[in-house]
Amino acid sequence: MFRTRFTEMFGVEHPIALGGLQWVGRAPLVSAVANAGALGFMTALSHPTPEGLAKEIKLCQQMTDKPFGVNLTILPTLRHTPYAEYRQAIIESGVRIVETAGYNPEEHIIEFKKHGVKIIHKCTSVRHAVKAQKVGVDMISIDGFECAGHPGEDDVPGLVLIPAAADKVTIPMIASGGFADGRGLVAALALGAEGINMGTRFLCTVESPIHQRIKEQIVANDELATDLIMRTLTNTTRVARNTVSQEVLAIERKGGATIDDIKHLVAGVRGGTVYEGGDQNSGIWSTGMVQGLIHDIPNCADLVARIMAEASEIVAARLNSMMARRVQ
Repeated sequence: MFRTRFTEMFGVEHPIALGGLQWVGRAPLVSAVANAGALGFMTALSHPTPEGLAKEIKLCQQMTDKPFGVNLTILPTLRHTPYAEYRQAIIESGVRIVETAGYNPEEHIIEFKKHGVKIIHKCTSVRHAVKAQKVGVDMISIDGFECAGHPGEDDVPGLVLIPAAADKVTIPMIASGGFADGRGLVAALALGAEGINMGTRFLCTVESPIHQRIKEQIVANDELATDLIMRTLTNTTRVARNTVSQEVLAIERKGGATIDDIKHLVAGVRGGTVYEGGDQNSGIWSTGMVQGLIHDIPNCADLVARIMAEASEIVAARLNSMMARRVQ
């Protein structure tokens, strides 16, 4: 067993988290992660209304008695998003762990803190991690350039970003972007993190509510099969390479592209149809470079158990053996 500040703060068995996954972070997957001894986050904005989110939280509470949280991502959207109402739905549902991401969450932190909610804030740079600590979050999720979704604009990979952030912040930190197995967990702990946050790896599990063909596509893809779109709009997003992402890039390469030029291609609702229908070319969908390390579709319990067994073997056998040889 690995005891860290992450496991102690949130009362979970293993230092592994399922971060927010748009359209995917729903009760069946989140509860499966929780029941496996890790920490799952439901995704607030997967639900069109705060009332819908409250119903999903209640369903998850019926499926597990273990801790879980809710992700509230604060980013520009193509429609008005009532963030304060989503926040209130989280509080009134009795959830006491929240993952925030995107813009400065300070206004939400103040209200969450009044109700005893612990907050992890996802950051893609050291400066943002320092700022998040200053405004009062309880933990940082430091997100390397390898990640799916929004990697920020600095392009710093986890091998550098994790220890650089660990040198600057004193609150606990988990590592995000590029994690799928026990090797990654041990590396993250060695670099100064208290655990790992996985998105793409949990996307490709039995309980993940996406089409089987998309799971099989993740297994088939390698680490090179992603595209970085919307770089010219300073809203870089890593997605699976497909005909739609290539079309977006072609528009951006012409120069002077605006969101109006590509919004019909990047709309989140269109991406949701990928997961529902199984046609990987029906919209953009997020996946990380770590797909190159994913070779199967296990259930969440088996996946978490395997990661922990791998990590334990690395520490107990491989690293100790190296130290023994050095002493001799």
